[in-house]
Amino acid sequence: MSVRSELKAMTRSPEKKILSHSVREQIKFNRSRSFKMSRAAEWLIPKLFLACAFLSILVTFGIIYTLLKETIGFFGQVSIVEFVTGTQWTPLFQPQQFGVLPLVAGSVLVAAIASMVAIPIGLASAVFLSEYAPDRVRRVVKPILEVLAGVPTIVYGFFALSFVTPLLRVFIPDLGLFNALSAGIVVGIMIIPMIASLSEDAMTAVPRSIREGAYALGATRLEVALKVVVPAAFSGIVASFVLAISRAIGETMIVTIAAGAMPNFTFNPVEPVQTLTAYIVQVSLGDTPFGSIEYYTIYAVGMTLFVLTFVMNMIAGWVSRRFKEDY
Repeated sequence: MSVRSELKAMTRSPEKKILSHSVREQIKFNRSRSFKMSRAAEWLIPKLFLACAFLSILVTFGIIYTLLKETIGFFGQVSIVEFVTGTQWTPLFQPQQFGVLPLVAGSVLVAAIASMVAIPIGLASAVFLSEYAPDRVRRVVKPILEVLAGVPTIVYGFFALSFVTPLLRVFIPDLGLFNALSAGIVVGIMIIPMIASLSEDAMTAVPRSIREGAYALGATRLEVALKVVVPAAFSGIVASFVLAISRAIGETMIVTIAAGAMPNFTFNPVEPVQTLTAYIVQVSLGDTPFGSIEYYTIYAVGMTLFVLTFVMNMIAGWVSRRFKEDY
C-alpha cells in the first residue's frame, strides 16, 4: 500500500473522527464561554459607568447640602444684607462685623493680577506650540511647561515670599513683605500651563484644511495663527481662560503665605489682602470654637466661593456654546 493510501485510511479511521469531534466540541464550548463572558461584560460595564456617574452627582449634591445647611444657620444669626454689602470683615474680633466684600475684593484682585500674567504668556505659548514649533520641539517643550502644574502650591508660596517680593522691592521700595502683587504674579505663573495646554489642544483641533486655505490666499504664518486659528478655536481658548481664573480664585496656599491676612477692602496691589480661601485656612486651624458664629463663617465664605466659581463656569459654558465652531 502506498503512503498516500495509508494517510487516507488514517483520516477515515474512527479514532480520528472521535478526536475531531472532541476538538470541535471544545472549540464550541470555548466560544460559548467567551460569548457568555462578553455578554456579561457588556451588561456589567455600563452599570459600573452609571454608578460612577451617580456617585459624582451624589458627591456634588452632598457638598451643596453641607454648605447650604450650615450657611442657612449662619444667616439665621447674621443679616444677609450685611454679609453681602458690608465692607468690614472682623468676625474674630470685637466688635464683630461680617461684610464679605473685603475677602471677595482680595480674591478678585489676586485673580486679576494672575490673569494679566498668565493669559498673554499662556496664549503665546499655545500659539508657538501649535503653529510654529516643530514636532520634535513640541514633544520636549510641552512636557517641560506642564511640569509647572505639578509643583506644590506651598512651594510657590515660599517662592513668592522669598524671591518675587524682594525682586519687586527693587522697583517698588515701599512694598511690604505681604502684598497682593507678589501673590498674583506667582498664581499667574502657576496657571500658565493650564492655559497653554488647553489652548494648544483647542488650536490643534482646528482642521489642517483651514490653514492650507489661508496659506493659499497668501496669508503669512502669523496671520493664519492670529486671524484664522485663534478665532476658530476661540471657544476652547476662552474655556481655558475661565478654568484658569477659577483655579486662581480657588488658590489657597500661595495667597495664605504671600498675600497676608489683612481683609482690606482695596484694589491696590501693593497692599496686603486676604482672600476667601486664606480666611478659611485661618479659621480652620483649630483655634475657633466649634459651633460658634465664627466657626460658621467658614461655610458662608465657602458658599460665596462656590457661587463665584459656579457663575464663572456657567459663563464659560455659555461662551463655549456661543462661539463653538463645528467642522
